[in-house]
Parts: sequence; C-alpha cells; structure tokens
Amino acid sequence: MICPKRRWSKARTRSRRANWKLEAPNLVKCPHCHEFKLPHTVCGSCGYYKGREVVAMAEDAE
Repeated sequence: MICPKRRWSKARTRSRRANWKLEAPNLVKCPHCHEFKLPHTVCGSCGYYKGREVVAMAEDAE
C-alpha cells in the first residue's frame, strides 16, 4: 500500500485551508421594480421574472 512518507505540517495544512472564503452573492436590479435580487430568480418584491408576472403579490393598502 502507498503511504505518505511524512505527515504534512500544520502550517502547510492551514495555509491550504486559508483560501476558503465566503463570497457576497451576486445581485442584479429587477428591470420592473429596480430592487436588488438574485439573478435568474423571481423578484421577491414585485413577483416578476423575464418581463412577466409569475407570482401574484398582495397590493399594499395605504
């Protein structure tokens, strides 16, 4: 069987793991209501996707 000749040092292991970073999600403006949303998803504020209403949103009673 193949075995590693030496164990990896803690510095080598930690420097390899240091490149795991969180990234901010990409946000685009909705062409209908101009709110920020995730790309390729239905807008959460107006319910439109690709220029047509997909989800009927409740109207604000003012």
